[in-house]
Amino acid sequence: MTSSATGIVHLTERQPQLSGEEMLASLVPPPQFDDATFESYRADPAYPSQQEAKELLVTFAVGAPPAKRGGLFSRRPKTPEVKPGVYLDGGFGVGKTHLLASIYHAVPARRKYFGSFIEYTALVGALGYKNTVDLLRGSALLCIDEFELDDPGDTMVMTRLLGELVASGTRLAATSNTPPNALGEGRFAAQDFLREIHAMADSFQTIRIDGVDFRQRSLDGSAPVLEDGAYAESLARFGTASDDAFDALIDHLARVHPSRYIRLIDGVDAIGLRAVRQLQDQSEALRFVAFVDRVYDAQLPVRATGLPLDEVFSPEMLGGGYRKKYLRAISRLVASTNS
Repeated sequence: MTSSATGIVHLTERQPQLSGEEMLASLVPPPQFDDATFESYRADPAYPSQQEAKELLVTFAVGAPPAKRGGLFSRRPKTPEVKPGVYLDGGFGVGKTHLLASIYHAVPARRKYFGSFIEYTALVGALGYKNTVDLLRGSALLCIDEFELDDPGDTMVMTRLLGELVASGTRLAATSNTPPNALGEGRFAAQDFLREIHAMADSFQTIRIDGVDFRQRSLDGSAPVLEDGAYAESLARFGTASDDAFDALIDHLARVHPSRYIRLIDGVDAIGLRAVRQLQDQSEALRFVAFVDRVYDAQLPVRATGLPLDEVFSPEMLGGGYRKKYLRAISRLVASTNS
């Protein structure tokens, strides 16, 4: 099916470019978290750890209170230690990114950055390690969403980078995801995170957040599929929608650096994917995960034909080392196809 409707674009025809300076300028919370605050975070009363996490993070954002001065011989009261880093430890959809963005907005500093793990590693790839350190050094806060633990090389680079920044006074806040069924399996991803960044583990306070994936609370847990006619009608309702064959988009993603996926969807109000099939190649699947992350950050609805998008990753992939990434992507695809 080839659409000639006004407002239809093809992502496979785009060759986006993004300079290192533009990448640095783009390190801000996604649009849906522009107004995120601690006050607007709605803690689920069924999970007290959510309210507790919020209170701890408020303290982190404002810093430790100054010690009160006593008399000449009085003992100075101990002030609670506020570590330079916090790690938000929890499953999918419990509000970690909202809280991370709340920290970003609450810290009164001009130089602060917010990005996903892949955005920071892409910055290093584009500018080189030394230039990235020079650009980020002196910043008040670095927020890292979805810290990836499955690539040893990238993890080592990030750990080294964060160590240099902490030494220069930068504070850190990080999250990473773990499957919902990991409850009771050794406290989410905290142990993995601290082990992988062992050189900096003492710099982080782990803050646990229990809960249920909010994206699944009002959904049936599946990604709807449209017939060709309904698919075309649905895309026509948006100002500008993309329309691409799934296989063609997957091939195109291999020719675009993941750091540029955000530019790939510039000016698009919805994403259309035709003839979705199950992915069997790990590299293709990981590129699609990175693409889904950018689509979800931009809060773009997704419409699709073919296989339901919550079935796009093979059972072997869901049982392998990148399981966390795939489950996060499925959670986001279900939300995006139902929006």
